[in-house]
Amino acid sequence: MISEKDLADLEKVPFEERVARIEKMVEGKEKPSAFELGLLLAVKMGQEIREKKPLGSDTENLVASWSGKHPDSVVEEAIAFAKEFLTHPGNLASKLKEQMLKPKTESIQGEAQSNEAQPGENQSGEVSNPADNGSATSHN
Repeated sequence: MISEKDLADLEKVPFEERVARIEKMVEGKEKPSAFELGLLLAVKMGQEIREKKPLGSDTENLVASWSGKHPDSVVEEAIAFAKEFLTHPGNLASKLKEQMLKPKTESIQGEAQSNEAQPGENQSGEVSNPADNGSATSHN
């Protein structure tokens, strides 16, 4: 669990160092999530803005480098996350803060619950019919 003090200390880290940390985190993963890629794209775009460069002057090549490495859907989702970071940073910051402050076990339990089948579905997503005593039927 990360404390409020830890978060305050993180806020004191210079922007360039934050960018470097995020780059290192993303590059160190074989399959970074769309959220992680979006975070990287957003900070790189922020860097372009700070340096008064046209948007895309550096980030265009970054996004282009993702094609082939990552599925198109992941790249598109990453771009959407980056847009959300830039247009509504407070919303995402509060979500990140909530996640970081959660105890590890609570986070793991939440993931396990989200992986459970929804009512009327089994683990593979097939719809079950209660009249069949719970046997799954495929509608293909």
